[in-house]
Amino acid sequence: MDAIKKKMQMLKLDKENALDRAEQAEADKKAAEERSKQLEDELVALQKKLKGTEDELDKYSESLKDAQEKLELADKKATDVKREMLLKPTWHQRQHAFILFYF
Repeated sequence: MDAIKKKMQMLKLDKENALDRAEQAEADKKAAEERSKQLEDELVALQKKLKGTEDELDKYSESLKDAQEKLELADKKATDVKREMLLKPTWHQRQHAFILFYF
């Protein structure tokens, strides 16, 4: 009879330990799920931020491209004007040529 009582007490103690472990496992699971949800929310926020940054990069890249094209056009115009100025005689040069031609 004592052996049965001891066995019953051991089984009861094993059951209580198992329930405690199950409660702890359930609490750990809940904490892990909450942390997972928090990390998922952070991931979504970071993905939105990344998308915004990529959009901004695209916008600035396009602006840079436009500015480079305008710079190239202005540089070409400046080169053309310089070339024209070198080929076109100045007022003084025309006056000098006029004097030499008529005198």
